[in-house]
Amino acid sequence: MAPSVRLSPATRSLFDEPLAIAVQGLGPRQQVTLRASLRDETGQLFQASAHYQAGDDGELDLARCPALPGGSFSGLEPMGLLWALQPQKPFWRLIKRDVQSPFLLQLEVFEGHGERPGRLLAQAQHERAFLRDGVRRVPVREGRIRATLFLPPGEDTVPGIIDIHGLGGGLCEHRASLLANHGFATLALAYYQFEDLPQKPNKLHLEYFEEAVNYMLQHPQVKGPGVGLLSFSKGGEVSLAMAAFLKNIMAVASLNGPVAATCIPLSYKDKTIPTLTEDEHKAKAINSKILDYSDVLDDPFQAPGNQSLIPLEKAEAQFLFIVGQDDRVVKSEYFATEVCKLLQAQGKQNFQILSYPGTGHCMDPPFFPLYPIGNHPVFQKRAVLGGELRAYSKAQAHAWSQIQAFFKKYL
Repeated sequence: MAPSVRLSPATRSLFDEPLAIAVQGLGPRQQVTLRASLRDETGQLFQASAHYQAGDDGELDLARCPALPGGSFSGLEPMGLLWALQPQKPFWRLIKRDVQSPFLLQLEVFEGHGERPGRLLAQAQHERAFLRDGVRRVPVREGRIRATLFLPPGEDTVPGIIDIHGLGGGLCEHRASLLANHGFATLALAYYQFEDLPQKPNKLHLEYFEEAVNYMLQHPQVKGPGVGLLSFSKGGEVSLAMAAFLKNIMAVASLNGPVAATCIPLSYKDKTIPTLTEDEHKAKAINSKILDYSDVLDDPFQAPGNQSLIPLEKAEAQFLFIVGQDDRVVKSEYFATEVCKLLQAQGKQNFQILSYPGTGHCMDPPFFPLYPIGNHPVFQKRAVLGGELRAYSKAQAHAWSQIQAFFKKYL
């Protein structure tokens, strides 16, 4: 019998779901190389490969067979071919713009463990989708709000979450779409550099975000009395400010977010939170082309009564701080630890910190490739963002399940 690739689910799975991979019909203890390939929407190629040896029965099940040294990873890693995908173009990030179409994953089995791939023995294609059947994608242009709402199947009321991204601007839908598959009404919210929103805002007005909260709460499918916020980087700081100043925020999960205003001041009514000072001269050169910006932000905890700190003691919400210990953009672990000390000193216990070793600034849902070096969100120069492949893959999967559990508990 000719070798064949067996996948479960067979033809299509959600991007954040595990995929079982096996090869049948090999010779006893036959040595093979497996390669996974995926092209993004611009045509850029991402690949990972691993060396394996079939069992005595000619079967190779990635859930039971460890990868041998010499490929993109080694050891027992059933999903290694997906989490180890790396761009062929250096410093390129995998981004999903159109969540209505899947990524196409190509799996190939080659003979031997050579430098160059041997004879092709078997191959398969598989769709990695962002929307479960029945999830609705609704563009939102209400008042000033520019967003996309993802609604789970059915008419039941479900918890509502607003998803706020970082300083990249535009409208990011990949995380919100995946979260909606798990039973949340999720609003992917743009706040600048999108359609008629400001290109270069000199202030972020919390009234805009308040409009989004009110929109969610009046939606017939959103279960009140409040909403959750899922946020990353600059969005984390925005969501903390929303919890401090706005009503009806029940739970905030912040991924590598500052706890003080950075880059763009935040304002609500007659109050403005000024930004922390950033000193680009404190950047360190890793080599001639790559900089480390981890020390450029002023420490908001050094100056007592720092005006840039977000007054989290005013917030009623529950907080989940998710931080990468190797974050080189924001000192997110330090920020979260210090701000929780302040909350504790006020007698509050509405917070928890999840801290992940080997994890850098960019934290996406599971199986998005590691992005350890890329454009700095503020200085627009090539910078180290942090992270290490295997540790990051574990952090992604763990954090994603914890985020869902957190919102199920508090919404």
